[in-house]
Amino acid sequence: MKHAALGFRAHSGWTSLVALSLEEGSPLVLLRERPHLVKTFTYEFRQPYHTAGKRPPAEARGFISLVRAEARSLAYRVIHSVQTNLQKQGYELKCCSLLLASGKPLPDLPQILASHALIHAADGELFREALVHASKRCGFETFTAKESELLDAAVHALHLQPNELGRRLADLGHSLGSPWSQDEKFAALVAWLSLLKQSAIVIAPGLRYRKNGF
Repeated sequence: MKHAALGFRAHSGWTSLVALSLEEGSPLVLLRERPHLVKTFTYEFRQPYHTAGKRPPAEARGFISLVRAEARSLAYRVIHSVQTNLQKQGYELKCCSLLLASGKPLPDLPQILASHALIHAADGELFREALVHASKRCGFETFTAKESELLDAAVHALHLQPNELGRRLADLGHSLGSPWSQDEKFAALVAWLSLLKQSAIVIAPGLRYRKNGF
């Protein structure tokens, strides 16, 4: 079977998802989705730390734990469903790749809820962590890259000028139609890099490729 990788660019409550394979060294998009990572797609659940900050301290931690468990479960279902779909098409899913934020590790919950900036960061991190957790549960290797470093790493790995890289990413979505925004382009690119890494092609330092998680 041919190898495939998933790329994710996560947001609060949902993620862009692109499944990609390499055909004679060139990327081929197999699947493009925007699955939800919360059952109830409202502000309350899509922004769990914002919501927790408005609740009594005794309830805040429990609410965040509830949303985290739900996000992990939904992420697992999505990845497992995509794996099954790709197998029917003759592709073996080998890796899940994910874009990371550039922020520092988060402090404990009281410090997070005391800072609006940290609340924003924690909301995003919860859903990224859910995708990593689901990838590990499915037994896949995980490739991660900081979003701020992605384009430079790709230019280095693919030996393309930035303008040419942008054109290649745009062309990948022509046959799919909308949406093919920066979300899908970046998700495709991180999946592309993960497949190169699997092929033992040396890419830029700072990108991380480990079995079963960070």
